[in-house]
Amino acid sequence: MASEHVFEADDSSFEQEVINSDLPTLVDFWGPSCGPCIAMLPMIEKLAADHLGRLKVVKVNVEQSPGTAMKFAVRSLPTLMLVKQGKVIDSFNGRPAPAGLEKFIKRAFD
Repeated sequence: MASEHVFEADDSSFEQEVINSDLPTLVDFWGPSCGPCIAMLPMIEKLAADHLGRLKVVKVNVEQSPGTAMKFAVRSLPTLMLVKQGKVIDSFNGRPAPAGLEKFIKRAFD
């Protein structure tokens, strides 16, 4: 599900892709059988392109990366987490409206 501006991470690469990232990172925990997760993909890709160089966007398939999902207590999909300087600064469960997603990520730039 990665694209030109959206990266993928799994249990082995999460720390490098997200925790050690120089940029604030939006993490999208998703699953292939999650309809809202699939429907959200165009919005996530647009967000990544619009904030290129300021925000990193990473998708984590919870079916392939159960350890990471468990470590971050992901209990429902989609779950979005905002990580800055290696720490989770906010999280959101469910499918936000585009304006809500923009508002959510603004915390990364504070």
